[in-house]
Amino acid sequence: MSFMDAILSRAGLNDIAEKVFAAQRLTDADALKLYEIKDLNALGYLANHVRERKNGNVATYVLNLYLNYSNICILSCQFCAFARRPHEKEGQFTYDIEEMARQTKEAYDKGATEVHIVGGLHPKLPFSYYTEMIKALKAACPNLTVKAFTAIEIRHLAERIAKKPIRETLEILREAGLSSLTGGGAEIFDPEVRDKICRGKESAEEWLEVHRTWHQMGERSTCTMLYGHVETTAHRVDHLRRLRELQDETHGFTALVPFAYEPEHNKLTHLGMGRASAFEDLRNLAIARIYLDNFDHITAYWVSLGLPLAQVALSFGVDDLHGTIQQEKIFHMAGSKTPQSQTVITLERAIREAGRVPMQRNTFYQRLNGTPDLTPMPDRPTQEGVLV
Repeated sequence: MSFMDAILSRAGLNDIAEKVFAAQRLTDADALKLYEIKDLNALGYLANHVRERKNGNVATYVLNLYLNYSNICILSCQFCAFARRPHEKEGQFTYDIEEMARQTKEAYDKGATEVHIVGGLHPKLPFSYYTEMIKALKAACPNLTVKAFTAIEIRHLAERIAKKPIRETLEILREAGLSSLTGGGAEIFDPEVRDKICRGKESAEEWLEVHRTWHQMGERSTCTMLYGHVETTAHRVDHLRRLRELQDETHGFTALVPFAYEPEHNKLTHLGMGRASAFEDLRNLAIARIYLDNFDHITAYWVSLGLPLAQVALSFGVDDLHGTIQQEKIFHMAGSKTPQSQTVITLERAIREAGRVPMQRNTFYQRLNGTPDLTPMPDRPTQEGVLV
């Protein structure tokens, strides 16, 4: 018996390991059993096997910019520290289109291939604001991929602002230049959990409907899971199952991007919940990688994890470290202490130190560097004002 066989046997994972090595689908009961395992080495071993089978030894990142057009929102999600209600004047902001185009062009000229845009559910911005914003970004940056809007934003635009069906709204946005939807707002799908952390937000079925419609149009999106608050492991498995079922149907998700609830500056702070531990972060990523057999990619969101732990996650099923980002607001307004951006050299160093081969990708997780060179390379020198 090998060393790892002994670890799997000691953890009681022989039956699940046989399924994983045979590329067979795990049941919900299997996933719940994985959540009972305290041996991270065993979970990491299985998750790493799946990662390697799907992606070899490559780990990717994207050169991107985050923009939040406004934090004015008609919802009051209990976990959110980003939004401001329309009557709350302190801390409100709304960018004009020219400023968004200026910031995007600045990042684009430094090599960014993607702009990631989300915001609050603004009650007064006209639908033309959103279409003209996308058009302006594409005019300033012709080859830029515009990845924008969560499912609840799409429903808000369709039902309250444009007053059009969801598909027609998405078609208009695509015609303006929208290339991908973001995966935000999924939180945890269970209705009782949603009632506690984001009362008034769309239901799981409504979130899934937006992404189903987008996928049926031939387009792609990411998906997310917010963990570490009031949910149970059974709620997490239910969440992953619903994502896996939609992926079976549409094959439209590029990746899962899980992240932990930030416990500061929101309406759940009084519950006294601390942030999820590193153990919980790695366990959750590993189980997602093992369970989501029809997903090609699992992304470690370093803004939530911190880059050092995201680097460790590359040995727990993760094959992507997200991107350079440059100016993330939502997590930092909630109390995140991580940096607001990373340079390419920092991301590539983290990937190399983890024993992986770094490669730049685009929004759709397609590798941009061609065939990876497996020969170790020295870090590239930085140039002032340039993302390297």
